[in-house]
Amino acid sequence: MVGDEDLVRFLYAEHGRALMGYATLLTGDSAAAEDVVQETILQAWRKPEVMSNGKGSVRGWLLTVARNLIIDQHRAKASRPAEAAEVVHRPPVARDHADSVVDSLAVTDALGRLAPEHRDVLVHVYFDGATLKQVAERLGVPLGTVKSRLHYGQRALRAAFADRDGEGHVHWSTAG
Repeated sequence: MVGDEDLVRFLYAEHGRALMGYATLLTGDSAAAEDVVQETILQAWRKPEVMSNGKGSVRGWLLTVARNLIIDQHRAKASRPAEAAEVVHRPPVARDHADSVVDSLAVTDALGRLAPEHRDVLVHVYFDGATLKQVAERLGVPLGTVKSRLHYGQRALRAAFADRDGEGHVHWSTAG
């Protein structure tokens, strides 16, 4: 039982900020994002074999689980009739955020296709808001290595999005 608590603490300490930032970006609501992060960590706890199967990164898997939870919640909410209280107290919609959700999903998919060392640096810098020096310390690599990984990771993402067709699909033949 103690190992289980340690796993949950480790996952939250290592990936909680990135998950929270990503979930908040997708939901637009910090309370809903906290629920998503909690459920994501709970799913990881239920499937600890995912952390040691050697297929992709743990963070990539966690971000995918969070995205799927948000999509499922949105679909569930859309499929049931609105409650009177929701309709009365809901502020008017300022703009359609579907494009930003699609962009977030595309970025997450693109990150999942990067080499793990490039993805880790990009996530630390852009999702966690860490400085390059902080990333170097966290990863235990020289600052120059972080800069190089950031450069090549950004280049791979740019290439992936340059290969998008007119319908927004990414073609990975040259990018990944």
